[in-house]
Amino acid sequence: MSLEITFLGTGAAFPSPARGASALVLRREGQCWLFDCGEGTQTQLMRSHLRAGRITKIFITHLHGDHIFGLPGLLCTLSLQSSPDSSSKAPLDIFGPLGLRSFLQRSLELSHSQLLFPYAVHELVPTPDQCPPQEFRDFSGWDSGDGSPGRVLCLAPGEDSYLLLEDEQVEVRAFRLFHRVPSFGFVLEEKLRPGRLNVQKLKDLGVQPGPLYGKLKSGTEIVLESGAVISPQDVLEPPVPGRKVCVLGDCSAPLGDTALRLCRGADLLVHEATLGDRDSPGDTDTRDSDTGDTRDNDVTQLRRQAEAVLDGQQVILAEDFMTIEIPLKKGQLTTEIPLKK
Repeated sequence: MSLEITFLGTGAAFPSPARGASALVLRREGQCWLFDCGEGTQTQLMRSHLRAGRITKIFITHLHGDHIFGLPGLLCTLSLQSSPDSSSKAPLDIFGPLGLRSFLQRSLELSHSQLLFPYAVHELVPTPDQCPPQEFRDFSGWDSGDGSPGRVLCLAPGEDSYLLLEDEQVEVRAFRLFHRVPSFGFVLEEKLRPGRLNVQKLKDLGVQPGPLYGKLKSGTEIVLESGAVISPQDVLEPPVPGRKVCVLGDCSAPLGDTALRLCRGADLLVHEATLGDRDSPGDTDTRDSDTGDTRDNDVTQLRRQAEAVLDGQQVILAEDFMTIEIPLKKGQLTTEIPLKK
Protein backbone atom coordinates (compact mmCIF):
# COMPACT_ATOMS: atom_id res chain seq x y z
CA MET A 1 0.00 0.00 0.00
CA SER A 2 1.78 3.09 -1.25
CA LEU A 3 1.97 6.31 0.73
CA GLU A 4 4.01 9.28 -0.48
CA ILE A 5 4.26 13.04 -0.26
CA THR A 6 5.12 15.29 -3.22
CA PHE A 7 5.93 18.94 -2.61
CA LEU A 8 4.48 21.24 -5.26
CA GLY A 9 5.36 24.57 -3.63
CA THR A 10 7.92 25.22 -0.93
CA GLY A 11 8.13 29.02 -1.06
CA ALA A 12 7.40 31.38 1.80
CA ALA A 13 4.88 34.25 1.46
CA PHE A 14 5.23 34.46 -2.34
CA PRO A 15 6.49 32.23 -5.16
CA SER A 16 9.93 32.51 -6.74
CA PRO A 17 11.43 31.05 -9.93
CA ALA A 18 12.64 28.04 -7.93
CA ARG A 19 9.87 27.67 -5.36
CA GLY A 20 6.13 27.77 -5.87
CA ALA A 21 3.59 28.94 -3.31
CA SER A 22 2.62 26.50 -0.59
CA ALA A 23 1.15 23.20 -1.74
CA LEU A 24 1.83 19.49 -1.35
CA VAL A 25 0.07 16.28 -2.33
CA LEU A 26 -0.29 13.13 -0.27
CA ARG A 27 -0.91 10.13 -2.48
CA ARG A 28 -2.40 6.97 -1.00
CA GLU A 29 -4.03 4.05 -2.76
CA GLY A 30 -4.24 5.97 -6.03
CA GLN A 31 -6.03 8.94 -4.45
CA CYS A 32 -4.44 12.38 -4.15
CA TRP A 33 -5.07 14.64 -1.17
CA LEU A 34 -3.95 18.25 -1.64
CA PHE A 35 -2.70 20.25 1.34
CA ASP A 36 -2.84 24.01 0.72
CA CYS A 37 -3.24 25.55 -2.68
CA GLY A 38 -1.16 28.66 -3.20
CA GLU A 39 -1.09 30.69 -6.41
CA GLY A 40 0.07 28.59 -9.37
CA THR A 41 -0.59 25.19 -7.78
CA GLN A 42 -2.38 23.91 -10.87
CA THR A 43 0.64 24.79 -13.01
CA GLN A 44 2.88 22.92 -10.58
CA LEU A 45 0.57 19.93 -10.85
CA MET A 46 0.93 19.97 -14.62
CA ARG A 47 4.72 19.97 -14.27
CA SER A 48 4.68 17.05 -11.83
CA HIS A 49 3.96 13.35 -12.25
CA LEU A 50 0.60 13.81 -10.52
CA ARG A 51 -2.83 14.14 -12.08
CA ALA A 52 -5.10 16.89 -10.81
CA GLY A 53 -8.13 14.78 -11.65
CA ARG A 54 -7.09 12.30 -8.96
CA ILE A 55 -7.58 14.85 -6.19
CA THR A 56 -10.44 13.73 -3.95
CA LYS A 57 -9.80 15.85 -0.86
CA ILE A 58 -8.26 19.26 -0.17
CA PHE A 59 -7.02 20.49 3.21
CA ILE A 60 -6.33 24.20 3.82
CA THR A 61 -4.20 25.03 6.86
CA HIS A 62 -5.12 28.73 7.12
CA LEU A 63 -6.57 31.61 5.12
CA HIS A 64 -3.44 33.56 4.20
CA GLY A 65 -3.33 34.21 0.47
CA ASP A 66 -0.16 32.24 -0.23
CA HIS A 67 -2.06 29.14 0.88
CA ILE A 68 -5.46 29.66 -0.82
CA PHE A 69 -5.20 31.98 -3.83
CA GLY A 70 -4.75 29.03 -6.19
CA LEU A 71 -7.86 27.19 -5.04
CA PRO A 72 -10.62 28.88 -7.12
CA GLY A 73 -8.55 28.56 -10.28
CA LEU A 74 -7.75 24.91 -9.65
CA LEU A 75 -11.43 24.10 -9.08
CA CYS A 76 -12.38 25.84 -12.31
CA THR A 77 -9.77 23.88 -14.27
CA LEU A 78 -10.95 20.63 -12.73
CA SER A 79 -14.46 21.57 -13.84
CA LEU A 80 -13.35 22.23 -17.40
CA GLN A 81 -11.62 18.86 -17.48
CA SER A 82 -14.47 16.94 -15.86
CA SER A 83 -16.64 14.42 -17.66
CA PRO A 84 -20.35 15.01 -18.38
CA ASP A 85 -21.39 12.63 -15.60
CA SER A 86 -19.28 14.37 -12.93
CA SER A 87 -22.36 15.86 -11.28
CA SER A 88 -23.38 12.39 -10.11
CA LYS A 89 -20.05 11.60 -8.49
CA ALA A 90 -19.18 11.94 -4.83
CA PRO A 91 -18.38 15.56 -3.92
CA LEU A 92 -14.84 16.83 -3.63
CA ASP A 93 -14.28 17.35 0.09
CA ILE A 94 -12.51 20.56 1.13
CA PHE A 95 -11.47 21.11 4.75
CA GLY A 96 -10.26 24.40 6.17
CA PRO A 97 -10.85 27.22 8.65
CA LEU A 98 -14.17 28.99 9.05
CA GLY A 99 -14.50 31.51 6.23
CA LEU A 100 -13.22 29.18 3.50
CA ARG A 101 -16.71 28.47 2.17
CA SER A 102 -17.45 32.18 1.88
CA PHE A 103 -14.11 32.79 0.11
CA LEU A 104 -14.91 30.14 -2.50
CA GLN A 105 -18.53 31.20 -2.95
CA ARG A 106 -17.63 34.83 -3.55
CA SER A 107 -14.66 34.05 -5.79
CA LEU A 108 -16.75 31.79 -8.01
CA GLU A 109 -19.79 34.08 -8.00
CA LEU A 110 -17.88 37.27 -8.83
CA SER A 111 -15.99 35.54 -11.65
CA HIS A 112 -19.23 34.01 -13.02
CA SER A 113 -17.71 30.54 -12.61
CA GLN A 114 -19.87 27.45 -12.36
CA LEU A 115 -18.42 24.11 -11.34
CA LEU A 116 -19.70 21.03 -13.13
CA PHE A 117 -18.92 18.72 -10.22
CA PRO A 118 -20.17 18.74 -6.62
CA TYR A 119 -17.98 19.88 -3.76
CA ALA A 120 -18.44 20.21 -0.01
CA VAL A 121 -16.62 22.63 2.28
CA HIS A 122 -16.12 21.46 5.85
CA GLU A 123 -15.12 24.38 8.07
CA LEU A 124 -13.14 24.21 11.30
CA VAL A 125 -14.26 26.75 13.87
CA PRO A 126 -11.13 28.28 15.43
CA THR A 127 -10.73 29.55 18.95
CA PRO A 128 -9.65 33.14 19.79
CA ASP A 129 -6.37 31.94 21.32
CA GLN A 130 -5.07 30.81 17.91
CA CYS A 131 -3.89 34.30 16.93
CA PRO A 132 -3.23 37.73 18.44
CA PRO A 133 -6.48 39.24 19.80
CA GLN A 134 -6.45 42.15 17.35
CA GLU A 135 -6.23 39.74 14.39
CA PHE A 136 -9.11 37.42 15.30
CA ARG A 137 -12.14 37.67 13.02
CA ASP A 138 -15.48 35.92 13.42
CA PHE A 139 -16.56 34.73 9.96
CA SER A 140 -19.58 32.78 11.17
CA GLY A 141 -22.02 35.27 9.62
CA TRP A 142 -20.33 35.52 6.23
CA ASP A 143 -21.85 32.38 4.74
CA SER A 144 -24.36 33.32 2.06
CA GLY A 145 -26.60 30.44 3.09
CA ASP A 146 -26.95 28.99 -0.40
CA GLY A 147 -27.36 25.49 0.94
CA SER A 148 -23.91 24.28 -0.09
CA PRO A 149 -23.12 20.93 1.50
CA GLY A 150 -20.52 20.62 4.18
CA ARG A 151 -20.10 20.50 7.93
CA VAL A 152 -19.13 23.11 10.49
CA LEU A 153 -16.80 21.43 12.94
CA CYS A 154 -16.40 22.76 16.47
CA LEU A 155 -14.28 21.36 19.25
CA ALA A 156 -16.38 19.01 21.30
CA PRO A 157 -16.35 19.51 25.09
CA GLY A 158 -13.21 18.01 26.51
CA GLU A 159 -11.67 17.50 23.07
CA ASP A 160 -8.53 19.22 21.75
CA SER A 161 -8.65 18.08 18.11
CA TYR A 162 -11.16 17.81 15.28
CA LEU A 163 -12.03 14.40 13.82
CA LEU A 164 -12.29 14.95 10.06
CA LEU A 165 -12.31 11.46 8.57
CA GLU A 166 -12.33 7.91 9.82
CA ASP A 167 -12.77 4.52 8.18
CA GLU A 168 -11.51 1.00 8.76
CA GLN A 169 -7.99 1.90 7.62
CA VAL A 170 -7.22 5.51 8.48
CA GLU A 171 -8.10 8.44 10.71
CA VAL A 172 -7.52 12.13 9.97
CA ARG A 173 -7.57 14.81 12.64
CA ALA A 174 -6.92 18.55 12.72
CA PHE A 175 -5.41 20.47 15.61
CA ARG A 176 -4.94 24.15 16.44
CA LEU A 177 -1.81 26.20 15.83
CA PHE A 178 -1.00 29.79 16.76
CA HIS A 179 -0.30 32.21 13.88
CA ARG A 180 -1.25 35.72 12.75
CA VAL A 181 -4.53 34.16 11.67
CA PRO A 182 -5.91 30.89 13.06
CA SER A 183 -3.93 28.02 11.60
CA PHE A 184 -4.29 24.24 11.74
CA GLY A 185 -2.20 21.14 11.43
CA PHE A 186 -3.41 17.82 10.08
CA VAL A 187 -2.43 14.31 11.09
CA LEU A 188 -3.19 11.21 9.04
CA GLU A 189 -2.70 7.97 10.94
CA GLU A 190 -3.29 4.49 9.64
CA LYS A 191 -4.86 2.03 12.04
CA LEU A 192 -3.12 -1.07 13.33
CA ARG A 193 -2.62 -3.86 10.82
CA PRO A 194 -2.86 -7.51 11.86
CA GLY A 195 0.48 -9.11 12.57
CA ARG A 196 1.95 -11.87 10.43
CA LEU A 197 0.61 -15.40 10.73
CA ASN A 198 2.89 -17.92 12.38
CA VAL A 199 2.73 -20.36 9.48
CA GLN A 200 4.91 -22.98 11.11
CA LYS A 201 2.71 -23.07 14.20
CA LEU A 202 -0.37 -23.47 12.00
CA LYS A 203 1.21 -26.35 10.14
CA ASP A 204 2.12 -27.98 13.45
CA LEU A 205 -1.57 -27.68 14.37
CA GLY A 206 -2.54 -29.37 11.12
CA VAL A 207 -3.78 -26.26 9.30
CA GLN A 208 -2.50 -26.07 5.73
CA PRO A 209 -2.34 -22.88 3.64
CA GLY A 210 -5.75 -21.92 2.32
CA PRO A 211 -8.93 -19.96 3.11
CA LEU A 212 -8.60 -20.63 6.83
CA TYR A 213 -5.46 -18.49 6.87
CA GLY A 214 -7.46 -15.57 5.55
CA LYS A 215 -10.10 -15.96 8.25
CA LEU A 216 -7.48 -15.94 10.98
CA LYS A 217 -5.78 -12.93 9.43
CA SER A 218 -9.07 -11.04 9.42
CA GLY A 219 -9.60 -11.77 13.12
CA THR A 220 -12.03 -14.69 12.89
CA GLU A 221 -11.47 -17.85 14.88
CA ILE A 222 -11.66 -21.19 13.10
CA VAL A 223 -12.84 -24.67 14.09
CA LEU A 224 -10.93 -27.69 12.79
CA GLU A 225 -12.53 -31.00 11.86
CA SER A 226 -11.19 -32.36 15.13
CA GLY A 227 -13.24 -29.78 16.97
CA ALA A 228 -10.21 -27.79 18.04
CA VAL A 229 -10.71 -24.04 18.07
CA ILE A 230 -7.91 -21.76 16.96
CA SER A 231 -8.16 -18.07 17.81
CA PRO A 232 -6.32 -15.40 15.83
CA GLN A 233 -4.31 -14.31 18.86
CA ASP A 234 -2.93 -17.85 19.11
CA VAL A 235 -1.19 -17.69 15.73
CA LEU A 236 -0.82 -14.01 14.93
CA GLU A 237 2.23 -11.94 15.76
CA PRO A 238 1.60 -8.58 17.51
CA PRO A 239 -0.25 -5.96 15.43
CA VAL A 240 1.83 -3.72 13.22
CA PRO A 241 1.43 0.04 13.74
CA GLY A 242 0.22 2.05 10.78
CA ARG A 243 2.06 4.99 9.31
CA LYS A 244 1.57 8.54 10.52
CA VAL A 245 2.02 11.74 8.50
CA CYS A 246 1.64 15.23 9.99
CA VAL A 247 1.30 18.40 7.90
CA LEU A 248 1.49 21.60 9.90
CA GLY A 249 0.35 25.00 8.75
CA ASP A 250 2.28 28.17 9.50
CA CYS A 251 2.76 28.82 13.20
CA SER A 252 4.28 31.67 15.18
CA ALA A 253 4.75 30.00 18.54
CA PRO A 254 6.09 26.73 19.96
CA LEU A 255 3.89 23.72 19.41
CA GLY A 256 1.45 23.06 22.22
CA ASP A 257 0.78 19.85 24.11
CA THR A 258 -1.91 18.72 21.68
CA ALA A 259 0.33 19.04 18.63
CA LEU A 260 3.17 17.28 20.42
CA ARG A 261 0.92 14.42 21.46
CA LEU A 262 -0.69 13.94 18.06
CA CYS A 263 2.61 14.20 16.18
CA ARG A 264 4.57 11.90 18.47
CA GLY A 265 5.80 8.85 16.60
CA ALA A 266 5.20 10.43 13.18
CA ASP A 267 6.95 8.83 10.22
CA LEU A 268 6.99 12.19 8.46
CA LEU A 269 6.31 15.67 9.84
CA VAL A 270 6.08 18.63 7.46
CA HIS A 271 6.78 21.99 9.12
CA GLU A 272 7.21 25.41 7.56
CA ALA A 273 10.61 27.08 7.87
CA THR A 274 10.40 30.77 7.07
CA LEU A 275 12.46 32.32 9.85
CA GLY A 276 15.44 31.07 11.79
CA ASP A 277 16.35 31.22 15.46
CA ARG A 278 18.45 34.31 14.97
CA ASP A 279 15.33 36.21 13.88
CA SER A 280 12.76 34.62 16.14
CA PRO A 281 13.13 36.67 19.36
CA GLY A 282 10.74 39.57 19.59
CA ASP A 283 7.41 40.02 17.93
CA THR A 284 6.00 36.57 17.26
CA ASP A 285 2.86 38.22 15.90
CA THR A 286 4.61 38.96 12.62
CA ARG A 287 6.84 35.91 12.19
CA ASP A 288 6.49 32.29 11.26
CA SER A 289 7.89 30.01 13.92
CA ASP A 290 11.44 29.41 15.02
CA THR A 291 13.39 28.63 12.02
CA GLY A 292 16.37 33.45 9.21
CA ASP A 293 14.40 33.98 6.19
CA THR A 294 14.78 31.23 3.57
CA ARG A 295 14.14 33.61 0.70
CA ASP A 296 17.47 35.39 1.13
CA ASN A 297 19.67 33.20 3.31
CA ASP A 298 21.38 29.84 3.18
CA VAL A 299 18.66 27.32 4.02
CA THR A 300 21.16 24.84 5.44
CA GLN A 301 21.06 26.79 8.71
CA LEU A 302 17.44 25.70 9.05
CA ARG A 303 18.43 22.05 8.87
CA ARG A 304 21.00 22.48 11.63
CA GLN A 305 18.47 24.21 13.87
CA ALA A 306 15.83 21.56 13.25
CA GLU A 307 18.28 18.73 13.89
CA ALA A 308 19.21 20.31 17.21
CA VAL A 309 15.54 20.40 18.24
CA LEU A 310 14.87 16.85 17.02
CA ASP A 311 17.89 15.24 18.68
CA GLY A 312 19.68 14.47 15.42
CA GLN A 313 16.80 12.81 13.59
CA GLN A 314 16.83 13.01 9.81
CA VAL A 315 15.81 16.43 8.56
CA ILE A 316 15.09 17.03 4.87
CA LEU A 317 14.93 20.46 3.28
CA ALA A 318 12.03 20.17 0.88
CA GLU A 319 12.26 21.40 -2.69
CA ASP A 320 9.58 21.70 -5.34
CA PHE A 321 8.70 18.33 -6.93
CA MET A 322 10.54 16.33 -4.28
CA THR A 323 8.73 13.09 -3.45
CA ILE A 324 9.16 11.22 -0.17
CA GLU A 325 7.82 7.68 0.15
CA ILE A 326 6.75 6.40 3.56
CA PRO A 327 7.23 2.61 3.62
CA LEU A 328 5.03 0.19 5.50
CA LYS A 329 6.20 -0.73 8.96
CA LYS A 330 7.24 -4.33 9.43
CA GLY A 331 7.00 -4.78 13.17
CA GLN A 332 6.00 -3.33 16.49
CA LEU A 333 6.82 0.29 17.25
CA THR A 334 9.34 0.01 20.06
CA THR A 335 10.64 3.57 20.36
CA GLU A 336 9.00 6.96 20.47
CA ILE A 337 10.25 9.94 18.51
CA PRO A 338 11.29 12.62 21.00
CA LEU A 339 9.72 16.00 20.38
CA LYS A 340 10.70 19.14 22.21
CA LYS A 341 8.58 22.22 22.76
